[in-house]
Amino acid sequence: MNAALQSPGLETGRRPSSTSGGPRTYEVRTYGCQMNVHDSERLSGLLEDAGYVAATEGDQADVVVFNTCAVRENADNKLYGNLSHLAPIKAANPHLQIAVGGCLAQKDRATITQKAPYVDVVFGTHNIGSLPVLLERARVQEEAQVEILESLEVFPSTLPTKRESAYAAWVSVSVGCNNTCTFCIVPSLRGKEKDRRPGEILAEVEALVAEGVSEITLLGQNVNSYGVEFGDREAFSKLLRACGQVEGLERVRFTSPHPAEFTDDVIEAMAGTPNVMPQLHMPLQSGSDRMLKAMRRSYRQSKYLGIIERVRAAMPDAAITTDIIVGFPGETEEDFQATLDVVRAARFSGAFTFQYSKRPGTPAADLPDQIPPEVVRDRYDRLVALVNEIAWEENKRLMGREVELMVAEGEGRKDATTHRLSGRGPDNRLVHFEADFSAVGGEAPRPGDLVTVRISYAAPHHLVADGPVRALRRTRSGDAWARRAGEVEEKRSVGLGMPAVGVPAPLADAPACG
Repeated sequence: MNAALQSPGLETGRRPSSTSGGPRTYEVRTYGCQMNVHDSERLSGLLEDAGYVAATEGDQADVVVFNTCAVRENADNKLYGNLSHLAPIKAANPHLQIAVGGCLAQKDRATITQKAPYVDVVFGTHNIGSLPVLLERARVQEEAQVEILESLEVFPSTLPTKRESAYAAWVSVSVGCNNTCTFCIVPSLRGKEKDRRPGEILAEVEALVAEGVSEITLLGQNVNSYGVEFGDREAFSKLLRACGQVEGLERVRFTSPHPAEFTDDVIEAMAGTPNVMPQLHMPLQSGSDRMLKAMRRSYRQSKYLGIIERVRAAMPDAAITTDIIVGFPGETEEDFQATLDVVRAARFSGAFTFQYSKRPGTPAADLPDQIPPEVVRDRYDRLVALVNEIAWEENKRLMGREVELMVAEGEGRKDATTHRLSGRGPDNRLVHFEADFSAVGGEAPRPGDLVTVRISYAAPHHLVADGPVRALRRTRSGDAWARRAGEVEEKRSVGLGMPAVGVPAPLADAPACG
């Protein structure tokens, strides 16, 4: 039985209702990495399965859920600041319920209700399926409910899901992490790696494609270590090849792999499977062997660059992105220069760059030789300048080239004023293209459709394609988007307050645990 239906009041079929008599509304606020984004889709699905409906933008929801991150700097301060904004609203409306979940809840379970006693529910990373039950229990018992499990009870992919996109979807292959990086607290919050069986993953992929999804991203804390739990070192490459056999699946991506476990069979599967995209996000963290050892990263500069070289040999047009931390305790100028050397050699198309700061609960927080903030900032600025310079040069190489884009929604913040649409190329580069459809019959593409454009301008973080769209392929994903858009408009007309559809606006960058 679904956990949401086991709670008092829900088990008899009665649905949660607001003081006005209508269904109770909810809002999920997400912080952090892709795993949190995917978890929030599960939380939304659980709440809707239990009878809640999404709040209309601008309206105060009856239930506000914070899905938190413990990796970002000052994550706790940001959470309590956001909670404090709800305190007077809660005081004026005792029927408002506030729930806090995710990594910070797992970490600070004992302090959240002390610092914010008006919070109704605290739940961890291992029991997101309990949220509807805990909300109902808090309502009936009129006291806060705190439930933090130390290990996973139900794999999240078995839970109901409300996906924000009609055409692209996350698919978890594993949860947890077996590494012990000194800067990362994620393994202690999400536990040891747990792998899904290949048949379960492929069944989910096939079901998504049947619903109209044409792009999936395989997701794991260290996605390429998939198979370690059942002893198959080539399980991930086999999974990529199996995804290539799913009819109707246009694009396959994955994030984030770990360099220590990145093997040649994965490169061969990427290059030999047409729907696996020529894109790789592989965290570097540092180019200094000394720093990598201090970080407990089980690879060195030569291994990392060797992987890049083999990927480029197999897929010359592959776009490679990374994560880099500057100012790790003990980092010297020589260590930092080693990182710049790797950036120059690897020629990343982009990088998520971070200034190291202490994360309570991580081994690195207690290391000596913490770097002065002004030194960290100087190195960070120099790194960003180099990353942008190289990314710009790499983007300029694409000028004049024709590229097939999957039309996206919510990724071009200036599209309305520039009269452009936006899409992602096979290499995941963002392209803003002119809304000129004269050469394709005048009919505008929908999110999920595929268009061919010619690149005319390059910037460090995006490309532009002026001139008419050269080809348009309408897809089942576009059909799915249109159906959902129609359903949303219909439901809005009767006041159920469904949110906008499509890929949500990108979150602020957070370090990958890779």
